Amino acid sequence: MFKKAVDAKSHQRLSGADRKKLRRTIRDRFSNASDALLDLILPPKAELSVSKYPNRVLVYGLEGECPMFFDVDGRGRDIFPTVYALWRVPELLPAFVLKGGDVSRFMLGGADLMFPGIRIPTEGLPSFSSGEPWAVKVPGNPAAIAVGTTTMSSTEALKAGLRGKALKICHYYRDTLWESAENCHVPNAGFLEDVVFEDPALFLSGRASDSSEVDPSVDPGNMISNEDMREVIDADTTSSGVGQPSTTQNDGADEITVQLTNDLSELKVAETYVDESNIEGQHSLCVEEVDALLDECLLQALHTTIKEKDLPIPGSTFWSSHVLPCRPPGITLDIKKSSHKKLSKWLQAKASSGLISVKEDKHKKEVILFSVNRNHPDYMSYKPEKKKVDKTGPSTNNVSSEEWVQKSLEVSEIYKPSVHVNPIFASVGAETSRLYTASEASEIVFQYVEKENLVKPSNKSTVTLDATLCDALFKGAIKKGSTYPTEIHKKDLGQTFIGRMQAHHCVTRGNDTVVRKGALKPIQIMTERRQGNKKVTKLSGMESFLLDAETLASELQKKCASSTTVAELPGKKGEEVLVQGGVIDDLARYLVEQYGVPKRYIEVLDKTKR
Repeated sequence: MFKKAVDAKSHQRLSGADRKKLRRTIRDRFSNASDALLDLILPPKAELSVSKYPNRVLVYGLEGECPMFFDVDGRGRDIFPTVYALWRVPELLPAFVLKGGDVSRFMLGGADLMFPGIRIPTEGLPSFSSGEPWAVKVPGNPAAIAVGTTTMSSTEALKAGLRGKALKICHYYRDTLWESAENCHVPNAGFLEDVVFEDPALFLSGRASDSSEVDPSVDPGNMISNEDMREVIDADTTSSGVGQPSTTQNDGADEITVQLTNDLSELKVAETYVDESNIEGQHSLCVEEVDALLDECLLQALHTTIKEKDLPIPGSTFWSSHVLPCRPPGITLDIKKSSHKKLSKWLQAKASSGLISVKEDKHKKEVILFSVNRNHPDYMSYKPEKKKVDKTGPSTNNVSSEEWVQKSLEVSEIYKPSVHVNPIFASVGAETSRLYTASEASEIVFQYVEKENLVKPSNKSTVTLDATLCDALFKGAIKKGSTYPTEIHKKDLGQTFIGRMQAHHCVTRGNDTVVRKGALKPIQIMTERRQGNKKVTKLSGMESFLLDAETLASELQKKCASSTTVAELPGKKGEEVLVQGGVIDDLARYLVEQYGVPKRYIEVLDKTKR
């Protein structure tokens, strides 16, 4: 529901009568919603606002803060709490617990929850009816990651052998509703960029209170099987509108299952590995030794896994995907046991030494790693270990490194300053000749707002427009005779500013990188009828993603067992691949799985159904 960004049609403050009506609706909808709990989510003296969207969805929240509830049909019958509300009041909804943190990757990718991904309690499946609101949690983490409605009752689920879809997900962590908050935040350190694991603080406190207690989340009986994981993976594919995978794709799912299981085992090493000698060694590390280990892992990561094309990268992603995999086997690396205590302070300390450069994203409350000084004495004197780093990623056991490099794809949207916004860049001392990412461009305009002190004192979520900023945002875009606005909401400022810049896109495949002007055009896949009942599927626009038409046609001939041809597009630059038969879903899935083309850049049209 909130996978794609949609601008609200209006924002307005709730009246006293509407506040009372909202509280009554919530009490009727949720049996656990007492007045005391509602006061924690919707404080009596706080101002509440409602945002109306084109698809009739209503979003209720604290003015200038986080969204707390959303109404699917705008009539109050299908109202749900957001994850922000559940982080404040976890007992508002019952929750399904996943079999492991890795399953959360599919939830955060937009997939619905399948029964094979749920950990069934020892007392059996809880009782529920079809259409009930439930939350989703990760074992060892009390904070919810998603909200949805049950697709069947518990009785029907047992009759079906606990197979199929359990929960239709309406909202999840890191979707556009979550990102609409003024200050996006996470409840604990277990919430990473694309996955959620157990809360490290709870795990450490549990170990301290009773070292002999076993975490049920790593019970072998609760580990997800290959068959169950395959169904979860199938669910992710199905939710995107792509058909069932073929036999070769099932083999790929097995490889992914093995890789996820290995990764999960490594992440749970502190729980499952009980060698007393290693535990004693871990406890004997002093602060200085932890600091030295952090520096060694940092240098190893900078040498072996961090490339220039990976930058800039959020600090949390850098820590989980690059630093942690470089630690010695059997060692649990805990930033809290160092002299820095926090990841942000450690990265800023390394930036002070000149090894790296970082910037703090004031809106997301996170440090971003921007560049690496590869001429720094520490970097040049360090000799990285030649052993293979166990980095989380797709299994390449059956694919050569050269083939994998050719199939890897990175797509980014970048922007160049235009004559409209050049004064803003010049005012903060930023270059006007280089290209910027969306986050970097937003940072520029907010630097200008901070420099000129344009935040409205009476409403911190509103920015007052001076002459320079008003011209940058609206000059030439307002009809003659219309009045120019005098202020703008913070959440609209960045997007409006970016819209006034020149759009570019960067596509990287293997060692080839292309930067082109304009927005990236999607690959078009279209099926139409020819000569009676015969169908042909045409694929065009693959050149934008550095794909060769002849090579792709040869692969699709074997993949689809159909004849393929390559033809030049009439009146246009480029070529199109024609495949006999209605194989529109197969082509879309093949581009995603084999060439890494994001689904949002694939446009499908089936003219045979008209």
